[in-house]
Amino acid sequence: MSQSPALANDLGLFARRLGDDALVLGQRLCEWCSNAPMLEEELAIANIALDYLGRARMCYAYAGEILGQTEDHLAFLRDAKDMENLLVVELPRGDFAFSCVRQFLIDEFEVLYFSGLKQSAEPQIAAIAEKTFKEISYHQRRSRHWLRRLGLGTPESQQRTQVALDSLWGYCQEFFLMDHLENRLCQTGHAVDRAGLTQTWQAAVLAHIAACNLVVPEDGWAAKGGRQGVHTEHLGHLLAEMQVIQRSYPGLNW
Repeated sequence: MSQSPALANDLGLFARRLGDDALVLGQRLCEWCSNAPMLEEELAIANIALDYLGRARMCYAYAGEILGQTEDHLAFLRDAKDMENLLVVELPRGDFAFSCVRQFLIDEFEVLYFSGLKQSAEPQIAAIAEKTFKEISYHQRRSRHWLRRLGLGTPESQQRTQVALDSLWGYCQEFFLMDHLENRLCQTGHAVDRAGLTQTWQAAVLAHIAACNLVVPEDGWAAKGGRQGVHTEHLGHLLAEMQVIQRSYPGLNW
């Protein structure tokens, strides 16, 4: 069945925002190259970053066909206000505990989200989700391992992990926010109801936090705005560094 122009446009915008999430987090993970605490983690984080960059390319290629833009344009020629990534992925790298906690919180959500997205009524979206889910399953095992290792490790590792958890907790609420675009796509079976994943995510995350000698932060604030192009000051700096070559020498291919 052919798609209406409105549905096709919605799917393109949806894929573009998924690509934004993956691109920005992949760039943050790349910042650990030459900075990881051990060689094995250097390789592991680099491979995870490549998974995210690969996902971004798949999403941008699909979105670009619909929106009439190239992968390079979507990745390197949009300003911060045009990006629709979740705020948590653009936060600075921080210390190793911060990156591990952020990855854990994201992985627990993405396993649920992409498991559901595999059932999308759009075959290409479902195929992207299928490949992504296989990668995320590894990411989740690794991030759970590191949360346990840090939380049950030395007093310093436990303290740093708790500080990271406290600072990131309020950003997690954005995982579950729905807007008009995703509500429309849910009604046609093309997307996943993010809000419906809240309780399952919380149950898994809270149980693992407790098992790692960490304290669940209190709900008191919630960051939002990434999907509307309202970002922290950190995204502009990240994009400036990531996009400088393409903007300095237009026409390069990614």
